[in-house]
Amino acid sequence: MSWHWEFLFDDPGGADPTYWQWLFSAWGWTLAVAGLAWCVALVVGVAIGLVRTWRGDDKGWAAGLATAWVELFRNIPLLVQVFLWYHVLPMLFPVFRHFSPFLLAVMAIGLFTSARIAEQVRSGMGALAKGQRAAATALGLSTGQSFRYVLLPQVGRIMWPALTSEAMSIVKNSSVAFAVSVSELTLFAMQAQEETSRGIEVYLLVTGLYAFTAFMVYALMTGIAAKAKWA
Repeated sequence: MSWHWEFLFDDPGGADPTYWQWLFSAWGWTLAVAGLAWCVALVVGVAIGLVRTWRGDDKGWAAGLATAWVELFRNIPLLVQVFLWYHVLPMLFPVFRHFSPFLLAVMAIGLFTSARIAEQVRSGMGALAKGQRAAATALGLSTGQSFRYVLLPQVGRIMWPALTSEAMSIVKNSSVAFAVSVSELTLFAMQAQEETSRGIEVYLLVTGLYAFTAFMVYALMTGIAAKAKWA
């Protein structure tokens, strides 16, 4: 077979002058979806995970809601959740009609991943040696101080490899944003292949960018672990 890469410098007739520039614009959207979804997932996931491990008879209802959250978002396929956010929620709650497809995709991917992170936090808390909380309390630390200075640093080290895997996975999961017309890499690949009939070249480029992005995420997470002396 023969390779024809010159199509990258053709004008697709859209907002971008060439397919090459369109490709990098799509890569930027992929990074934006994955990055914002990761922020949502990390904040919500850690909070839900901590609630699930909260002790106290008066906190049983909160732990129950947190468990329901995890089971709900973890057991519905991600693509279905994206469609629910895009098609169903704006009909039920008019406020979501003001949200762009980009933001709706970010919320769907972020909350889906938050359920997985919550489970990792819960597992990390369960792996701590017994008596850690009691020791922190005996030192006169409040509950918040116990989590911040004693428990969470240890949980971070335990769960960091799994968290790194989730960070890499969210880059791949960002591809479902194409279903609601977010101009990320997968949507670019589908449209460029149809317009140019150079599917092999297009998908090789997109695959390479996904792999490169995942490698960058891995390097970043590894660097953070090394700086925190978790590696």
